[in-house]
Amino acid sequence: MNNKEKKTHSMKARGMISDVIVHVVLALLAIVWVIPVLWIALLSFSTQKGSYVTSFFPKGYTLHNYVRLFTDTQVLDFPQMFKNTFIIAVFSCLISTIFVLSISYCMSRMRFKIRKTYMNIAMILGLFPAFMSMVAVYYILKAVGLSEGSMIRVALILVYSGGSGAGFLLAKGFFDTVPKALDEAAYLDGATRFQVFTKVTIPLSKPIIVYTTLSAFLGPWLDFIFAKVICRANAKYYTVALGLWKMLEKEYIDSWYTCFAAGAVCISVPIAILFVVMQRYYTDGLSGAVKG
Repeated sequence: MNNKEKKTHSMKARGMISDVIVHVVLALLAIVWVIPVLWIALLSFSTQKGSYVTSFFPKGYTLHNYVRLFTDTQVLDFPQMFKNTFIIAVFSCLISTIFVLSISYCMSRMRFKIRKTYMNIAMILGLFPAFMSMVAVYYILKAVGLSEGSMIRVALILVYSGGSGAGFLLAKGFFDTVPKALDEAAYLDGATRFQVFTKVTIPLSKPIIVYTTLSAFLGPWLDFIFAKVICRANAKYYTVALGLWKMLEKEYIDSWYTCFAAGAVCISVPIAILFVVMQRYYTDGLSGAVKG
């Protein structure tokens, strides 16, 4: 074996060793990530009560925690909270997705005087957390009569979807990658700008639509801060985040802790279903468009 072959063999060996190390590190990180999820899932079936347990695996398994979560509504009405959150998340998701995609397309394809100014303002505003405005938002909602009764749901939908258009930068970057020659060809065929957007650009942009939809759904589904500020003591309109937080309060934690774990599993189900249904569109993004 000459020096060149030895050097090649040595490089291959080092490459294999580095690959093994990378895979081991990734496996360890995966285990660290999975352990809390597995523990919550096991705890949701536990027969033990209280927040202090002596073993990782439950000493007994039962479905009582799930049954109680949806039937014992005298103290904490989890089904109503789940319903409130689902309604708010669905409507917020639809409105936010339409806002983001529309503004992103306009920023990508259209040219007007304040375009760069608007983009700079949106980028600067994105550097600040949304909850900085929660006090002002609450008093605005209160002034227009959206802080009481059934209007709380409307208020939360407006809060979650109202400012979504400012988060257009990522989608705008994706639309920039769609060739403008396709738009021009559609215009020559007699298509309007709206038809180009719906029949040419949107079919080619499935990955960013999936990302936008998931983000728009997860925001209201998991949010705690704005829901707490707007709902206040109106327990009838609590979201699941507020309900789960309530289960960890001093007067409830001993009797509701395993139900809290069951609730944590339940609220992950719609997210998992949405992701499974929509993930195939990630690979369909370049499948082609229908010219109209």
